[in-house]
Amino acid sequence: MMHDDDKVKTSFIMERDIYCYKVMPFGLKNAGATYQRQVNTIFKEQIGKTMEVYADDMLVKTPQLVDHIKNLT
Repeated sequence: MMHDDDKVKTSFIMERDIYCYKVMPFGLKNAGATYQRQVNTIFKEQIGKTMEVYADDMLVKTPQLVDHIKNLT
C-alpha cells in the first residue's frame, strides 16, 4: 500500500475525474515514472494528435474510421 501523503503525487486527470493510485504500480518504487517517461519519449510525435497516454493505458484516436488502422500502425 502507498502512504496516504504520496497518493496525491500519483494523481492523473481523465475526461471526467481525477484518479490516483492506492498501491504503487508494477510493484517497484520508480517503475511508474520511468515507464511514463519512456512512453512519452517513444510516442512524442503522436501524443496529442492521434494518441493519448494515461499511466499504463494508451488510446489511439482518429476522426475518420478509415484512418484508424493507419494511426494504429
